[in-house]
Amino acid sequence: MSAGQRLPDTPEPGHYWQGHDGIRLAGDSWGPATGPLVYLMHGGGQTRHAWKGVGETLGAAGYHVVAYDARGHGDSDWAEDGNYTQDVMVRDLLCINRALGGRRPVLVGASMGGGTGLVAAGEDHMDATALILVDIAPRVETEGINNIFNFMRGRPEGFGSLEEVADAIAAYQPHRKRPDNLAGLAKNVRLAPDGRYHWHWDPRFLGSKRSVDQRQQRLEACARKLTLPTLLVRGGLSDVLSEEGARHFLELCPHAEYVNVASASHMVAGDRNDIFGSSVIDFLTRTVPVDGEPVQPPHPTHPHHEGPPGDLTDIP
Repeated sequence: MSAGQRLPDTPEPGHYWQGHDGIRLAGDSWGPATGPLVYLMHGGGQTRHAWKGVGETLGAAGYHVVAYDARGHGDSDWAEDGNYTQDVMVRDLLCINRALGGRRPVLVGASMGGGTGLVAAGEDHMDATALILVDIAPRVETEGINNIFNFMRGRPEGFGSLEEVADAIAAYQPHRKRPDNLAGLAKNVRLAPDGRYHWHWDPRFLGSKRSVDQRQQRLEACARKLTLPTLLVRGGLSDVLSEEGARHFLELCPHAEYVNVASASHMVAGDRNDIFGSSVIDFLTRTVPVDGEPVQPPHPTHPHHEGPPGDLTDIP
């Protein structure tokens, strides 16, 4: 089951894997198969395409990078039972990792995907080599989360054209330039039998039960247990993760490194792929190098990087 027909020229997935309960998960990969394994996990309402630039950068540096569409998103199947909980997302990750040989991976997750990585590592579901959280932490801002949900719930009737899709995205993300070429938007929507365009995600995903308090308590417990190399990247313009929320995470996980990308919003990798990519490369070169033993920094560092503004939305 899906939102409808894929549009012509939409990039085909490079791989398919079987997730939990037999659901089919779609993904792409970059870099040599022998390089350190890195998973890129997108946020709610996004797809694997959100990571394309990062995947190419890391792949060129010698890492074996895998980005996949979470269940109910992009080219992955929708869950027949509407199950989109944090736990089942972790189980899907474990299924993919078993299919790829059970290697110890680096976990990189934005918002929802970051929660998956934090739970997988913090509750010992997966023996990861490093964890990178992108604009997500146990403590998030309710207003920012509500803004995202309101956008995702909007236009249930769909859109009459890609121009209307572009208008909706531009209104939601005014800091980004409206694209002149609308072809790139095709991967974010599907064509329904009624001839209208609908977002690629399963609407039932928005109805999944989420207790903010329980979520925070669970992720705080995970953060306290982290011992692996950890990097938190925040978008300086984000309305989801505040500076206070970032500092709260660093108190829970004192050995973590921190990067604040001042000119990026919640979609850090999309807004400033250049700074995000260089920050990740710097971190992994020291902690999970392609060749040789990890070289730790002389002391815990919390650098701040700034820099000018580059899928769609993103919910934890």
